[in-house]
Amino acid sequence: MCYLDLDQFKVVNDTCGHIAGDALLQQISMLLKDHARAGDLVARLGGDEFGLLFENCPLVKAEEIARLLCSVIGDLRFAWEDKVFEVGVSIGLVPVTRTSENPTQLLSQADVACYTAKDLGRNRIHVYAPEDEELSRREHELHWASLISGALEQNRFRLYVQPILSLDGSSATTWNHYEVLLRMLDDNDSEILPGVFIPAAERYNLMPSLDRWVIQNTLAYLGKQRRLLDAGDITLSINLSGNSLNEEGMQAYIEGKLARLNVPPQAICFEITETAVIHNIARASEFIRSLKRLGCRFALDDFGSGLSSFAYLKTLPVDYLKIDGEFVRDMVNDRIDDAMVASINNIGHVMGIKTIAEFVENSAILERLRELGVDYAQGYGIARPEPIERMIPADHRDSPAR
Repeated sequence: MCYLDLDQFKVVNDTCGHIAGDALLQQISMLLKDHARAGDLVARLGGDEFGLLFENCPLVKAEEIARLLCSVIGDLRFAWEDKVFEVGVSIGLVPVTRTSENPTQLLSQADVACYTAKDLGRNRIHVYAPEDEELSRREHELHWASLISGALEQNRFRLYVQPILSLDGSSATTWNHYEVLLRMLDDNDSEILPGVFIPAAERYNLMPSLDRWVIQNTLAYLGKQRRLLDAGDITLSINLSGNSLNEEGMQAYIEGKLARLNVPPQAICFEITETAVIHNIARASEFIRSLKRLGCRFALDDFGSGLSSFAYLKTLPVDYLKIDGEFVRDMVNDRIDDAMVASINNIGHVMGIKTIAEFVENSAILERLRELGVDYAQGYGIARPEPIERMIPADHRDSPAR
């Protein structure tokens, strides 16, 4: 079983439209038919994915044919109007043997092998082997992707919030800024932390669906909390993935939900990661500016983890910088980490941007952040996440990190 996934199809579709994409698929189909053997079965599986079933074909011969297909498709130059595109293909191969359980399993294994070929550099072949660690990881993610899809259908998620503490010098602790966090529920209603399922959601493009669930349910909850909204200073920070940032219709979805659920945009801050922004700065900048015009705020998360952070920061109209927690967690013991935190804080303030330190795990870190003039702090040393239903209104007076 040979599973093929085109590497540049989306570029053609996005640049020239679906008619061009259909024409490319037709050309690929003809190439596959021309180079398959008599008796082999060629099929389009969906989107830009094709399958070949080689009849009575040893693995060595299958690899030979697959390499030929890689070469032929790689040599293709698809011309449309005034544009010419190079097209590559990633191929997964899985032997069909007496121990093969069923067609569904074979397709899944071939799909896993194909995605591994993509991860290893694209325009190449990867053969499925049960003992392959990379394939095992991919199968694990595929399993989680299935669980995530089921949880979305059954509404098996729960919202948590973690306070973000203002370091304005006041002795009182005022809780009016929270980050919204997500938990998934298994069949026994046990909570699953996002670190377990988010990698699979990112890999299989499920993040936009998860983000929409979080937006819908956060705004629905907040819309009912008129006591908090009427106070005028509550802020909930919602994470947006890179996929959501680039998804057509996400901006309109957010605007529509804010209006329908009667939530003032000023109460919402969207957190986007530095790595997500760096892939499409122009798109991210326009997305931010459009929602800021409504009144929403934005935070740039994990700041400092990228290679050119300061270079592009000037183009992004964000309200907060969340300093990468890897610098914060050991800053009282590491002079370099301390200097990084101080540098990010200073640059942020020069640009009129508030700073938030993550991973604040003890009072020593908290005190050092106050000395540096960091504006906000967040972490287990201040407060652990709790279900959103327990969200504490402003003027909670317990002192943090004791």
